[in-house]
Amino acid sequence: MKSTKSSGATGSIQPDAEEQLNKELCVLLVEDDRSVRRYLEVTLERCGYKVITAQDGLEGMKQALSMEIDVVITDAIMPQLSGHELARFLRANSKLSTVPIVLLTGQEDRDSAATPENLIDAFLYKPVKAEELKNCLSGLLIKSASREDYVKIN
Repeated sequence: MKSTKSSGATGSIQPDAEEQLNKELCVLLVEDDRSVRRYLEVTLERCGYKVITAQDGLEGMKQALSMEIDVVITDAIMPQLSGHELARFLRANSKLSTVPIVLLTGQEDRDSAATPENLIDAFLYKPVKAEELKNCLSGLLIKSASREDYVKIN
């Protein structure tokens, strides 16, 4: 059940501020494992995000070019185009270069999962816990919004 707040004298019900913000945000989820992709999709939707899914990096690249996205969550190792290659593509595209990227990895060694170009904003290790995913996205999106406000001011 979603939390709601009363807006005083009018008695109308409004969604919680975080949920309302999330509803406006679109997550591109790129994961080749169907069951993991579905689990993450449901988890993100329950947090109030709009979710677009792709089953590999190439499909993710096409989705990123055709949709307005606010954050990308991608598996590191996939057929067609890896998560690292997708991140390189996103960073090289002027429209998508500032979109936060979360890399999902089964590798325990963060250094081996990292890219030398520091293309990734956050790492999450599989299996991903729902609370961990929610906290990661909240932190990245707040940081991203602050960075955009800074750019607009200067």
